[in-house]
Amino acid sequence: MPFDLVLSGAHVPELSDAPLSIGVTDGQIEAIGTTIGAGIVEMDASGRLVLPGFVDSHIHLDKSCILDRCRAEGSLAEAIAEVARLKRDFDEEDVYARAETTLVKAILQGTTRIRTHVEVDPRIGLRSFAALQRLKRDYAFAVDIEICVFPQEGLLNDPGTEELLVEACERGADLIGGCPYTDTQPEAQIERIFAIAGRFDLDVDFHLDFDLDPSWTHLDAVIAATERLGWGGRVAVGHVTKLSSMPREIFADYGRRLAAAGIAVTVLPATDLFLMGRAFEYDVPRGVTPAHRLAALGVTCSLATNNVLNPFTPFGDASLGRIANLYANIAQLGRRAEMLGCLDMVTASPARLMRCSDYGIAVGNPADLVVMDAVDPALAIAEIAPPLMGFKRGIQTFERPAARLIRPVR
Repeated sequence: MPFDLVLSGAHVPELSDAPLSIGVTDGQIEAIGTTIGAGIVEMDASGRLVLPGFVDSHIHLDKSCILDRCRAEGSLAEAIAEVARLKRDFDEEDVYARAETTLVKAILQGTTRIRTHVEVDPRIGLRSFAALQRLKRDYAFAVDIEICVFPQEGLLNDPGTEELLVEACERGADLIGGCPYTDTQPEAQIERIFAIAGRFDLDVDFHLDFDLDPSWTHLDAVIAATERLGWGGRVAVGHVTKLSSMPREIFADYGRRLAAAGIAVTVLPATDLFLMGRAFEYDVPRGVTPAHRLAALGVTCSLATNNVLNPFTPFGDASLGRIANLYANIAQLGRRAEMLGCLDMVTASPARLMRCSDYGIAVGNPADLVVMDAVDPALAIAEIAPPLMGFKRGIQTFERPAARLIRPVR
């Protein structure tokens, strides 16, 4: 019997130096080889790099594309306050439309799996959460979405928020997050978030330590709770920009402790670079935690989008290739192995962070395939190569013709 799809001429460096054919049946990869037989649908990657799709482990679809409504942009506090003002008027359809705009961009940039954070509190209620649940269903043909509910403006200082978080978990939230640095009782928030996670058996993803003051940190409380509750491998922390300001020996100690506790780290280069260091008039720090150094210490690390076209990040096109390239620039990484490490942090590493056991180009896994306009995976990051076509469970979801120079006729 022919395969449903055969993608030939696929360059998959981790499997072979020779072009491969990938056979797909019922949405799964059934065969990989130089000669595998015919398909009902046959596509040719023409020797280009094929990836199992980018994985965005931290994005905020619910508050994307609001830049035209904002009165100010600048500090982190101003960004939080501006969104707090605006979201009172968000309705479900508005959130859906803006989130859809950004999600489609992500799909066209080759992203096949996403973890989106969504704010839940008495101002927005569950309207954004409901919109993203609809979006998750409507776009399941192209992308797998995890929804992480979290309290952006605090928990113990914001009556009614915990009840809404619990209700969202009852309605099917995929995981729960926290934001201790906005709470009047940050360590108590950490304990409450872990308690809700335990009640519903959910993974946890915190926004954490989003400043450049190394004299204090909430990492200790998160590490302690993770170890005490046995939640290792199920906890991630995002931003942790404080780590970028710590001396090397202290940084290394936290890296080893994070690795031992099984806590993953997501670095958000576009937002962290935009918001950190604004009080400095010269020698402005980058404010971006060196994820590659944490990875070398055994920490699962990812690079992610975070925000798009809002006061936290007033730019972006949901391209993880661009984010990886930006990080390489910030971290001054230029060697081939370093570029491959950056690619890993927008593909396989965030898949591990999200506990995606079926990620990768292998027989039996979902046929999530993205053809890049590149051959060399390191150059795909160095050149920000565009994705040319994508497949989700063997069904084509997008195409983009490769650019072609048109020479004058002589």
